[in-house]
Amino acid sequence: MLRVALTKGRIEKSAVEMIRKCGYDLSDYDSKNRRLIVTAGNLELVLAKAADVITYIERGVCDVGIVGRDTILESEGEFYELLDLGFGKCRFALAGIKGKNFYNGYTHKVVATKYPNVAKRYFMTKGIDAEIVKIEGSVELAPLLGMADAIVDIVETGATLVENGLEVYEDISYISARCIANVASMKLKNSEITEFVSKLRTQLED
Repeated sequence: MLRVALTKGRIEKSAVEMIRKCGYDLSDYDSKNRRLIVTAGNLELVLAKAADVITYIERGVCDVGIVGRDTILESEGEFYELLDLGFGKCRFALAGIKGKNFYNGYTHKVVATKYPNVAKRYFMTKGIDAEIVKIEGSVELAPLLGMADAIVDIVETGATLVENGLEVYEDISYISARCIANVASMKLKNSEITEFVSKLRTQLED
């Protein structure tokens, strides 16, 4: 049995559809109600929050995970990234008040984000010593309230930014859902993981 952790929500829906197209029996998933662990043929699907998918993979309680690259980049964890699944596409971007130039002047820069590790690495590559403030909720509020000069956040359509008088200053990196695997599982269950990933890859080629 190969244990696969799926990120709950939109990634889960796309991942389940891809797994279904691979030929796995998802009748147990379709009738799951509130159950968080279901079977799909020789797979055991574990439904979890994105950050927990990383934890379950690192700890070895799940063999394979499907999670957004945003979570991967923020986690800095140890695991194998096996496949770009092509769905859940969006991007990390630096954004702020429309019409302002973030890089103007030599003043101390404050940046609000849900992804402090991503933001720190980004500004390090640009040689900017920015103060990073972690926000759990709507990061768009930070520049509107004058608390931050800009934000680093995930952008899909950019509609929320526009509605709040903000705009993208720079794209940082493009992200999508990825298939990852536990380091030990790649040795102990190599054939099972290889078969599963091969089936997923076939769906990308169709």
